[in-house]
Amino acid sequence: MYKLIKRAGDIFLALFTLILLAPMFLVCIIVLSVTGEKEVFYKQKRIGENNSTFGIWKFATMMKNSANIGTGAITLRDDPRVTSFGKILRMTKINELPQILNVIDGTMSIVGPRPLMKVSFDLYPEEVQNSIYKSKPGITGIGSIIFRDEEKLVSDAEDPQAMYQKIFPFKGEVEMWYLKNKSFWVDLKIIIATAWAIVFSTSDVASWFDGLPKRNF
Repeated sequence: MYKLIKRAGDIFLALFTLILLAPMFLVCIIVLSVTGEKEVFYKQKRIGENNSTFGIWKFATMMKNSANIGTGAITLRDDPRVTSFGKILRMTKINELPQILNVIDGTMSIVGPRPLMKVSFDLYPEEVQNSIYKSKPGITGIGSIIFRDEEKLVSDAEDPQAMYQKIFPFKGEVEMWYLKNKSFWVDLKIIIATAWAIVFSTSDVASWFDGLPKRNF
């Protein structure tokens, strides 16, 4: 019953958001069509429900060949591969909005563990890999909230790859917390906390969730 009602809610919220943000989408499409790489959307392979692979939609913010240059799959703060308009989209998280299309086609939910590229997914402990995507991946989730400064953490580290290896075991614990505690109320709190954290970036929204593993770095 939870899955059926959540799916209905996902479709309603996705369609409502798509209609509401249609003017913003149009502006982004026009600007991306005439600037940077002149590429509007970017579809990237991610690990999703039941560990199957799917294509996640985003507004294009980086050079077309970015995966094969520089730091590869790791995106740093002030990464030179990010286009000028792409920096604005990434800073405001607008680049993530096309994932509404993934919600409509059923490959994602509004709330759930974030879908990862395989190179990042492999950094999770085996227990997490085997369990995390029993819940459909989401546009936002508890991991997204707790690690909304992930790009800064990695950029400031002397060894970005070593920092990723430090982050992911703990992020796995956080995502497993969601798997064990997911409910309509938790999903609603995550949606509200996401919006709150975007407006008030220094807020400690982690304290809104009982029993959540405490981050110590």
